[in-house]
Amino acid sequence: MPRLAALANLAERTPRAIAAEIARLVTEGALAPGERLPTVREVASDLGVSAGTVSAAWHALSGAGVIVSRGRAGSFVRVDRAGWLSPRVQDLAAAPLETRLDLSLGTPDPALLPPLEAAFSRVSPRADTGRYHDLPVLPELGTLFAETWPSPAETITVVDGALDGIARTLEQVVRFGDRVAVESPGFPYFFDLLEALGAEAVPLELDALGVTPASLQRALVRRPSAVILQPRAQNPTGASMDAERARALARVMRAAPGGDRVVVIEDDHSGLICSAPDVTLARWIPGQVVHVRSFSKSHGPDLRIAALGGPAHIVERVVSRRMLGPGWTSRLLQTVLLGLLTDDGAVARVRTARLVYRDRVDRLAVALRKRGIDVGDPDGINLWLPVVSERAALVRLAAAGIAVAAGSPFVMGEPPEAHVRVTAGLAASNVLGIADALADAAVAPPLT
Repeated sequence: MPRLAALANLAERTPRAIAAEIARLVTEGALAPGERLPTVREVASDLGVSAGTVSAAWHALSGAGVIVSRGRAGSFVRVDRAGWLSPRVQDLAAAPLETRLDLSLGTPDPALLPPLEAAFSRVSPRADTGRYHDLPVLPELGTLFAETWPSPAETITVVDGALDGIARTLEQVVRFGDRVAVESPGFPYFFDLLEALGAEAVPLELDALGVTPASLQRALVRRPSAVILQPRAQNPTGASMDAERARALARVMRAAPGGDRVVVIEDDHSGLICSAPDVTLARWIPGQVVHVRSFSKSHGPDLRIAALGGPAHIVERVVSRRMLGPGWTSRLLQTVLLGLLTDDGAVARVRTARLVYRDRVDRLAVALRKRGIDVGDPDGINLWLPVVSERAALVRLAAAGIAVAAGSPFVMGEPPEAHVRVTAGLAASNVLGIADALADAAVAPPLT
């Protein structure tokens, strides 16, 4: 096995050491994507260890997304899996094939989602809309949104998920070559959207309350056309801003030259399962803010539905553009969402989910602090774990049967510090054991 000759020099021939060395060879390019690895028996024979030792190393590598097993065909270095995904998202989508606990997903716990049977019972047995030019929002749903919106909005519409609404808003307010201020660390799809539009991303810094006023002030000097914010349960850090921070950011917007022409796009992707109260900059600068509220985390990602509200001159352009594409979000799905938002049982289920997520995330954060690792006070379902080495942490956790998301896709440019994102909301049991594994991975030295 000439490509694996470095294994012969390992001082420690444990599953962890073998896995770390293979991962290093992949990182350095000595093992190419798609390359077939020797069999477990061959490696075990060459190293003078048991087949079980090598098998455990292969299992850890598979769990970390470094290699993939194809049964009798053997094990191979993982290749990029989907041409329709960007490199950033491919890194996130490299889901482990074998793991006992997957905390990499950023998705809600299916067991905490409200059942859909009662909501679907309200749907018409026919997919008839009446006329193609009817209003794109069910009147009853529109009224409910208006009553619960964090600040009065001139116009509210429905879109096919938060990212659809954000993408369509960006298309209306950003032109090729424009600058857009966006959080870093932040949601990888935002970076990809800006690249697709030919826009230049300007990073915003975060603290425990989200975007810092000082970083927004610096970004506005570069005259961006838009700012993208996650006011609650910021992905990946879990930070939620309070009303005072939102007012401070609005004050910075008003004071900046040309700041009154910058559109703020707010992604409230986890609102109904957050502990933090609803907040929006629209309370102080209503003519500049488009607020997007998603129901994926609270009611189910596959509903693909979100509400978008803000100034009429922006929202109506979004509605107009959608009429040349999907037209409207299915009124069948809108009826289902209306049922979920008004049924006492479904409302109680979502409230319970919020409390459960709060408890799970709090318990894991407290356990990590007791082990010397401060992850702040994250809200929602994710936490941002500082580590010495991203790749080493992924391999170390995979060896323990735990998958987390690599941190680098969430950061623009070269990350100043290494992190991984942990979907703590899925840590339903054995919190102390999970904390032990995360703490151990956090201090794992680089794979050298």
